[in-house]
Amino acid sequence: MKCNEIKELKKVALSVRRDCIEVQKLVGSGHLGGSFSVVELLTYLYFSRMDIDPKMPLKKNRDVLILSKGHASLAYYSILARRGFFPLDELKTYRKINSRLQGHTHIDEPPGVECSTGSLGQGLSYGIGVALGYKKANLDNKVYVILGDGEIQEGQIWEGIMLQGKLQMDNLITIIDNNKIQLDDTCENIMGYYNLKAVLQGFNHNVIEIDGNNFEEIHKAINQIQENKSNIIIANTVKGKGVSFMENVVAWHAKKLDDEEYNLSLNELDNREVHLDE
Repeated sequence: MKCNEIKELKKVALSVRRDCIEVQKLVGSGHLGGSFSVVELLTYLYFSRMDIDPKMPLKKNRDVLILSKGHASLAYYSILARRGFFPLDELKTYRKINSRLQGHTHIDEPPGVECSTGSLGQGLSYGIGVALGYKKANLDNKVYVILGDGEIQEGQIWEGIMLQGKLQMDNLITIIDNNKIQLDDTCENIMGYYNLKAVLQGFNHNVIEIDGNNFEEIHKAINQIQENKSNIIIANTVKGKGVSFMENVVAWHAKKLDDEEYNLSLNELDNREVHLDE
């Protein structure tokens, strides 16, 4: 990727994190930690990779993204709004009664949302179905499914991982947001350590492991997708990425910002943008 492309993506990511902070402070709820860990992945896919058209969100030959870890909706809605699927000002309605932007994403509500993901563990199964449909319709478009590393403790995910490995579909790209923290503790403390890459390889997947908060590594990983092979990306990320006092802190899974934290986080993002333009 060219330096100017990376710089523009970093600016989008900063704007998304600002949106998340502003909206969470306004409405008093929302998951910042898991939203921030996935910002670079969403930014890259929507602003640099996916074949989509916000003016025709349901066009037949489109790429599809399924955010299976649907509680990261703060980041997802910001991405969709900034990509042009709906007005940016609508973010202020987040989690309000009759809003299209509920805390967990709901299909057929805001344009661009491809799957309801209020219950964790179902997105991969849904994505496999969409990818199979594309194959049967002879469409070359891609289906991206983003899972959380806490979410993959759900049994249905592993049924999907087994089936994905059996079918060897190269139009389905599964990405695990491996930020190593879930709702109230680290993933390792809750379920113990296991070698995720080796387990996935054991299910016949081409596994690519990257820094999921680094645009260059994300770009390289997507370009390393193998044809006629099942591909899974382990994106090692940081929960709360982008605001230093939130990073790798369990409480920021869904902690609410107070006034001081709100000001500190925005000031930190402003400083990051200043350094980006130097």
